[in-house]
Amino acid sequence: MGNLEGKRALITGASGALGAAMAERFARDGATVLLHANSRPESVEKLAASITAAGGKAECHVFDLRSDEACAAACAQMLEGGPIQILVNNAGVHDDAVLPGMRAEQWHKVIDVSLNGFFRVTQPLLLPMMRTRWGRILNISSVAAIAGNKGQVNYAAAKGALNSATKALSLEVASRGVTVNAIAPGIIASPMADAVFDAAVINQMVPVKRAGTPEEVAALAAFLASPEAAYITGQVISINGGMI
Repeated sequence: MGNLEGKRALITGASGALGAAMAERFARDGATVLLHANSRPESVEKLAASITAAGGKAECHVFDLRSDEACAAACAQMLEGGPIQILVNNAGVHDDAVLPGMRAEQWHKVIDVSLNGFFRVTQPLLLPMMRTRWGRILNISSVAAIAGNKGQVNYAAAKGALNSATKALSLEVASRGVTVNAIAPGIIASPMADAVFDAAVINQMVPVKRAGTPEEVAALAAFLASPEAAYITGQVISINGGMI
């Protein structure tokens, strides 16, 4: 029996490598995982099937984080099964361009998914979580929010705002047994990262000379979501191989 037994955990963006690794880890630790996707519902259905086959509990929820109405309806539906006590705001998109060449839609889309998506899901789930007097909110940030990255002013702005929201929200809910932390990964091996960073670039940028794995990030998330991490809140924790 894992230390998340009896907890329901929502992971947004569970169709990506990082979201899937966190879902698998949380399920292994005993949580019922609620897998969110939007553009790739088939990938979370496959993930749910593999989690279930391994003896875990999983369900799929497909909705658009850019829609107030879709998020409200999805959250209401999820809450019918009881409070969600672990929330991982993992969904995010890249649409890179240097700022002079960035289109308005690129700016708005990236901000909308990462930052407004955080609000649209966290706000309706918060009171039911607080009433249980136990909760964990994890916001997945990025090294780009801390160190900056050329071509990612929109992404860095969205994730930087998430870091600040983490600190402010942690103060609001601390007395109710709810912690709020952000995880800021560096270069993590995934199809998206592999297309951008080759081995030579990683060797130059990362002191430990390799990309991280989604499982390493999932291990940190699992610790922060656990009862043992009750005294850690309002933190932005980097996992980047010593980049900064």
